[in-house]
Amino acid sequence: MENILCYILGITALAFLISLLWRAVSNRQNLPCPSWLSWMVELDNPFTRVSRADFIVDHLQLEPGMKVLDAGCGPGRVTLPLAQAVLPGGKVTALDMQPGMLDQVRAKAEAAGVNNIRTLHAELGRGTLPQNEFDRAILVSVLGEVPDQNAALEELFAALKPGGILSVTEVIFDPHFQPRSKVLQLSCAAGFHEKDFLGKKLAYTMHLEKPWKRVE
Repeated sequence: MENILCYILGITALAFLISLLWRAVSNRQNLPCPSWLSWMVELDNPFTRVSRADFIVDHLQLEPGMKVLDAGCGPGRVTLPLAQAVLPGGKVTALDMQPGMLDQVRAKAEAAGVNNIRTLHAELGRGTLPQNEFDRAILVSVLGEVPDQNAALEELFAALKPGGILSVTEVIFDPHFQPRSKVLQLSCAAGFHEKDFLGKKLAYTMHLEKPWKRVE
């Protein structure tokens, strides 16, 4: 028992040190979590309820047949639950700029027998996404890693169907944490309206709606 406790404490300390280094480097440039550190974002954070995969999925009001975009999907922590939630008939597009992350998503989907996930190697803000395609999109601790946030949110706005929802999750433990005020300012500039706010100042999920008719 003592050895197990020491092991857990050692892993926690290592993760904390890596997080500090990652945060320091990220202050100078946008640096996404590399695929070889995917284990750091693989598990749900026990201290932040709003960032857990089940919380995010449960509050999206998903229905069978929906099309969902997991933008900056990483190793697929939320991708697979999303894919299962939109069955039958629904599909999930897992987008990431790192091929190594997409390899992990495909491997996990195959192991779980989930066949309604499409992977897309792309960077947000480059105009890769089709327009009026998705019912829901999620950004889980991703926005701060995007070099051109305005372009990214404009692309997500265009990619969602009218009435579609963009779910943005941010937690203070992430090196690229984005405060609510900044996210709201950027998203409103892109055309979104705030629909729901779940959580608190330092750990939250915000739902942003694409209106049926954009107000200029």
